[in-house]
Amino acid sequence: MLHLPILRAGVEYRSVETAVLPHVATGKPVAEVSQANRGLIARDLLAAPQRRARLASIPARELAAISRRAAALFATAELPFYGGVQSPADFVRQQSSTTGMPEALCRANLEKVRYVLAEVEQVIGGLTRGLDLSLLDTGVGTQDGWTLSYLPQADALGCILPGNSPGVHSLWAPAIALKMPLVLKPGRLEPWTPHRVAQAFLAAGCPPEAFCLYSTDHAGGTEILLRTGRSMLFGDASTLNPWRDDPRVQLHGPGWSKVLLGPDEAEHWESHLDLMATSIAANGGRSCVNASGVWVPGRGKQIAEALAERLVRIQARPLDDPEARLCAFPDARLARAISDNIDRLLVVPGAEDVTARVRGTGRVAEAGGCTFLLPTVIHCEDPEHPLVACEFLFPFATVVEAPAEEMARRIGPTLVATALTHDAAFRQALFACPDIDRLNLGSVPTSTVVWDQPHEGNLFDHLYRRRAVQDLAAASA
Repeated sequence: MLHLPILRAGVEYRSVETAVLPHVATGKPVAEVSQANRGLIARDLLAAPQRRARLASIPARELAAISRRAAALFATAELPFYGGVQSPADFVRQQSSTTGMPEALCRANLEKVRYVLAEVEQVIGGLTRGLDLSLLDTGVGTQDGWTLSYLPQADALGCILPGNSPGVHSLWAPAIALKMPLVLKPGRLEPWTPHRVAQAFLAAGCPPEAFCLYSTDHAGGTEILLRTGRSMLFGDASTLNPWRDDPRVQLHGPGWSKVLLGPDEAEHWESHLDLMATSIAANGGRSCVNASGVWVPGRGKQIAEALAERLVRIQARPLDDPEARLCAFPDARLARAISDNIDRLLVVPGAEDVTARVRGTGRVAEAGGCTFLLPTVIHCEDPEHPLVACEFLFPFATVVEAPAEEMARRIGPTLVATALTHDAAFRQALFACPDIDRLNLGSVPTSTVVWDQPHEGNLFDHLYRRRAVQDLAAASA
């Protein structure tokens, strides 16, 4: 059986304590994963300053070139993989087998990661608004007539990673080009992407000091958050809440992303059905950028019924089916518990599961030995209904009716809002809305991510602080 070791500054370490990754359909072991304890992580991170110094000694443009080479290797090469080799096809099959994500979606997420690695200079250019990367080599420089200086805020970027969608790994991938070593806690069911990215970088010539990978428990994850000067934490609201007041930790949780129809476009809702359906169902509905709400000033029931007609066409299929678009739940009990919770909340007046009426069957489905939740569209007459605040790991959305002039103050936290409107007053209200992180104006699905734009925080601003510099010698020269 394949064994995934701990990586300690790029050096493989096999632990006595291990965990087995089961196949989502058969339950048979797919891989054994070494587990790191809290003490080992704490001891290793004492050497973080030296590892950062090693990466800082390499010009940023050379690190960007390494990232581009790693992109090609990650997507196309047979890479050395812990006593054997791993092809891209192996990677996709292994990732699908433990996460429940269809192989077609695994390949799509592979491309997301490849793109960010290959276009890392463009991505960083967007995050820094065109900063010359060479300024990171010296810490100070002149650009467009301005003296600029940036100070690193950490010796490593720690990441407590999820297992729901491999595409999120694109968020930490630029760290190497920004001269920041990585300390990664892979998701329990999805260690595949961090390990393959690490192997691609090592094969591309990246110093091994750049990568520490620790599959570990909650205590080990806490150690990473406490001992890395800057970190990313992925999880649900209960996981994020204890860290909300810690500026060292960048939080990535539920998105509650939404499509908003303005008063002018509500009459033309049929022309936006494809966009709404894509926003809800892309990537199996597993991403924080998937729409969990469609807010409209009227015609809510018609829109909900039309969306239900579209989304019920998405059927549960075996994970190797090229047409598969739904993700299986590794734990069938969780799928049934989510479905039961939705049904309990439907007892509260003011909401209807329109898909149940259109489909005529239950929400839980079986295919290829796996358990799925089928797309669900709820029509809510009341914006305060408890289902409006829900987000789940499958294509689920509420169609909510609210006056256009009230939407901006009622939608609540919204990672991505796609606004379909030309109404000047409505657009201005959305620009002024503090609850929206990313605003798409026009026909851009919420699930479309432009990687050179900030996503729940700007990675560069998280890792570096601008410092004022007054150089009298340079001024008098």
